[in-house]
Amino acid sequence: MKSKLGITVAVAGAFAAGLVAGPVVGAFAQADGGRAETYRLLSLFGDVFGRVRAEYVEPVRDRELIENALNGMLSGLDPHSSYLSPRNFEDMRVQTRGEFGGLGIEVTQEGGFIRVISPIDETPAARAGIKPGDMITHLNGNSTQGLTLQEAVEQMRGERGTAIRLTVRREGEARPIELSITRDVIRPQVVRFRMEGNDVGYIRMSSFNEQTEVNLRRAVQSIRSQGGQGLRAIILDLRNNPGGLLDQAVQVTDDLLEQGEIVSTRARRNEDAQRWNARAGDITGGIPLVILINGGSASASEIVAGALQDHRRAVVIGTRSFGKGSVQTVIPLGAQNGAIRLTTARYYTPSGRSIQNTGIEPDIEVRATRQDAQAAAPAREREADLRRSLRNEGGTPQAQAAPPPLNLPAAVLDRVQRQPPEGFPTLDPTKPETDFQLQQALVLARALGAQPQRRAAR
Repeated sequence: MKSKLGITVAVAGAFAAGLVAGPVVGAFAQADGGRAETYRLLSLFGDVFGRVRAEYVEPVRDRELIENALNGMLSGLDPHSSYLSPRNFEDMRVQTRGEFGGLGIEVTQEGGFIRVISPIDETPAARAGIKPGDMITHLNGNSTQGLTLQEAVEQMRGERGTAIRLTVRREGEARPIELSITRDVIRPQVVRFRMEGNDVGYIRMSSFNEQTEVNLRRAVQSIRSQGGQGLRAIILDLRNNPGGLLDQAVQVTDDLLEQGEIVSTRARRNEDAQRWNARAGDITGGIPLVILINGGSASASEIVAGALQDHRRAVVIGTRSFGKGSVQTVIPLGAQNGAIRLTTARYYTPSGRSIQNTGIEPDIEVRATRQDAQAAAPAREREADLRRSLRNEGGTPQAQAAPPPLNLPAAVLDRVQRQPPEGFPTLDPTKPETDFQLQQALVLARALGAQPQRRAAR
């Protein structure tokens, strides 16, 4: 079983394209105790299918009709359930292995268009200047309005060396931006690291695929080797990390905890509930941790941040995360029929918090830009803003599930500025000194590392 966060891959039998056939309808009716309403509705579907097939102005393939119907059924439930065609299913499996062909861009759907969650570091999209929040309105001159998310992604993927034209609408820009991007084989380096000075290790984690945890171990080993006894703290940057595999989120958290619960999931049936606990062994040796999050930190990122925050293993700073607290199960439908991605559970942090539609609140809020500048710009969309997003329910009330107090001296907290001063330079991703949130994380990390009781924990 392979999990993606939230996605869990399960095995199921083939779902034949003859969905509307009498035996299938009859089976549904019998399994449901002969309920006339179920039979009537499935018969209605069969009638509509037959009429469209026979009378639509142009011939339509049966597979196209059935796949459209399946996707409509699933996408009408919540923002994360969908039908995966055989090609989309294979693309998803390739992507979680850490290599795929395309632009290197994480997207979602908003207002009928395609919105960028985050470009993947050092990919064609990132090099072309694609930014989080960009709205992709046209692909090769054709509007993205009316396309499903899967259709848009399929168009953006392709063979290495082929080009695609993107029309992008960006906040603050009066005119649309036209970009020509050449596709490449995307092998995202999901974990990057460096030393900040001689005393703080910095680890940037851009997504959770099959390579994430093993690369985290290598990063920590290298940082500890470079820093030696002078290493004070480690910063884990999860900003604009849209998530990925659940098992990787669990393993990453396990690597940073000595003991305790990591995450639990609760499904429709009580017997399907699951819980993951940490095994002994913190690969950092107890070095103080600071975690950076923002509105683009979603799903698996929120599991890691929420667990380490609840256990007070790390101090979380930045801005509130995206708020995706649901798990999707990918159910294969047979070699020729693709798969369905179905929301099957909610997940909860160790204290019982559901972060669905609420997100992780940082221990210390640090804005990337000045408050007056943010007030002039629209708020960043989060899970709660998506149509048909699940309700937040089933968890411990937020007031009771809040993490323990930080218990940091006021002198430490006072060193961290909450927003950039006037005249602070515009963010340039290639220049860490222009990243205000990172600069404040460094201030906090060094202050934490100087605390005797925290350094003694090593």
